Amino acid sequence: MAYKTIIEEGIDILVAGAGLGGTGAAFESRYWGKDKKIVVAEKANIDRSGAVAQGLYAINCYMGTRFGENNPEDHVRYARIDLMGMVREDLLFDMARHVDSTVHQFEEWGLPLMRNPKTGAYQREGRWQIMIHGESYKPIVAEAAKKSADKVFNRICVTHLLMDEAKPNRVAGAVGFNVRTGNYHVFKSKTVIVAAGGASNIFKPRSVGEGAGRVWYAPWSSGSAYGLLIGAGAKMTQMENRIVLARFKDGYGPVGAYFLHLKTYTQNGIGEEYESKWWPQLQEMVGKEYLDPEASHRTHRPIPTCLRNHAFINEVNAGRGPIHMVTMEAFQDPHLEEIGWHNFLGMTVGQAVLWAATDVDPKNENPELTTSEPYVMGSHATGCGAWCSGPEDVSPPEYFWGYNRMTTVEGLFGAGDAVGGTPHAFSSGSFTEGRLAAKAACQYIDDGKAEGIRVSDAQIERRKEEIYKPLEHYRVYRNEITAGSVNPNYINPRQGLDRLQKLMDEYAGGVTVSYMTNEKLLNIGLKKMKMMEEDLEKIAAENIHELLRAWELKHRHLTSEAVIQHTLFRKETRWPGYYYRGDAMKLDDENWHVLTVSRRDPETGEYTMEKAPLYHLVEE
Repeated sequence: MAYKTIIEEGIDILVAGAGLGGTGAAFESRYWGKDKKIVVAEKANIDRSGAVAQGLYAINCYMGTRFGENNPEDHVRYARIDLMGMVREDLLFDMARHVDSTVHQFEEWGLPLMRNPKTGAYQREGRWQIMIHGESYKPIVAEAAKKSADKVFNRICVTHLLMDEAKPNRVAGAVGFNVRTGNYHVFKSKTVIVAAGGASNIFKPRSVGEGAGRVWYAPWSSGSAYGLLIGAGAKMTQMENRIVLARFKDGYGPVGAYFLHLKTYTQNGIGEEYESKWWPQLQEMVGKEYLDPEASHRTHRPIPTCLRNHAFINEVNAGRGPIHMVTMEAFQDPHLEEIGWHNFLGMTVGQAVLWAATDVDPKNENPELTTSEPYVMGSHATGCGAWCSGPEDVSPPEYFWGYNRMTTVEGLFGAGDAVGGTPHAFSSGSFTEGRLAAKAACQYIDDGKAEGIRVSDAQIERRKEEIYKPLEHYRVYRNEITAGSVNPNYINPRQGLDRLQKLMDEYAGGVTVSYMTNEKLLNIGLKKMKMMEEDLEKIAAENIHELLRAWELKHRHLTSEAVIQHTLFRKETRWPGYYYRGDAMKLDDENWHVLTVSRRDPETGEYTMEKAPLYHLVEE
């Protein structure tokens, strides 16, 4: 191959991925590491990358402690309820006690936050959400990271982490390629903070054909946060905890601002309130501890999102769909109508365009809602990600091994989607987690823990050969196409993605089976995943763009395998409405009030599964 090899040496902190988590890591690294070499590698361009790329109209995680609104402990309780108890309370508390300072920095940097004219506090959309003018959210935050880093490498797809050859289980940097030039990039670093994206498009999406790519979570988030960590042998947690979202149909526009700010509500296809009719059946599944509508009414304790989904899904399956969002009442107020449209024009333009294109005016017609295909990401309202050490002053011994947000691989840290057990972090919480990881990474280096790292040329060459293999495979076999794009010697990335999505949908609980799976289905799924792994050795890329798609697919595949392994291991239905174990349809606190932890052996591909204790550190 005629691609250049570009080696960046002497890096102290390498940040892989520059969404909100990565920008937070770069910014804070400079504060604690004045003399350190900080490098960022980002698949897109840091100004418009990550889940906040096209804008956001609310910051969904803000305590408001200075205004006497909430304390960090309150947020832990909220996330714990929403995730049916399954959270890392030490990590959540740690994020929540620092997140307000992050938001105040955003305002200092020029992000326009709306304020309540009467109180002077930030304008609340809900208990945890504050409203912003957020079209330029990401460029504003990216500016701080660019000023902090020694170098920002845009357009680098990081494919593998480098491992130290002087000491087992210690990170030594990363490798990848430029998605424009094809050049091979080697980053030799004392520490790595993985802040890459979670996984969309591992399950078959509802929007296909002309709607392909119209998904809720960022379509470019290809599970690299997990693929990189799993490939390096890091332990993962709660990978079964995927999320399904109620969203406006086909455009996937978020519903939060409508529910919370515009005070809209839902009805079934015949105009009825439907949620409450499913509570008795749900109480039987999960118990009163997790669903007591009377207690919710008295204490303002929210009903977990997955249980609301359960009511939605069952109502549709009972033939009383579609579910509508009642917007016709709120939109009679011109001010609320304007907010409703602005909400999408500033962050989900596709939804506004779709309504216009299909002659849906929410002032005169209540738009349809749907439930999405499942997504796997650890920063929104989901608990999956790496098994990371917590902070020294809060974490019990099982949750602490030296440095905050460090994975079970030495010198390898996580932020945002990469960290497991910290749901409801969203954008501000991800940035905060990047800050926490960066501070710990600086301390790790200052403590002398990164001395004597050795990376051989052989390891670098082996990875180079592996990365470009799909291009070589195409070059050798391209003349053996039998028809269209069919070739007996290889699959291309699009064919591989279709195959993965069909497999995950049918065997791991996707939309076409109403999120249902069982042990038999999951075992068949694992067998098919192994066969696919063999075929991915023969994936072909016609050009650099297809090479990018090939590596995104490989990361999605590693992520999906972990999802199936975890779903198989947890023998209960912990989150009805996200997925169902048809052979274990009840929540089982007696056996499964635990966190699940996995490790995939990088050499053999074999999985080891274990239960980890679930500590409730914050009182009820």
